[in-house]
Amino acid sequence: MTIMTPSKMTLQEYFTTLPPDEVLARARQFFVQRNSLYAAFPDRSGDRWASFRGQGGEEVIVAAASAEGGTRVTGSSYLFTMQLMRFFTTLPELERPAEVA
Repeated sequence: MTIMTPSKMTLQEYFTTLPPDEVLARARQFFVQRNSLYAAFPDRSGDRWASFRGQGGEEVIVAAASAEGGTRVTGSSYLFTMQLMRFFTTLPELERPAEVA
């Protein structure tokens, strides 16, 4: 039996100076405003995460948690990887903290 590991593209990480609640608010705004082909709409959420549904039921997950000096943001999707990368570029960048380097 072969065990497959997830692609590095399906789970992405970014560090920002924004607080976690602001990151999630921006994610909700960002994914809804995309053109119809790449739009994803709020599905479920918690205190530190939100999921969105896009074309064909594709799921996009964004999580945000406090990290040294800012917030660690993780995103996961199979088909919306480029949109996650674009979302991350809208956030002010924080250099990766030494604890996770």
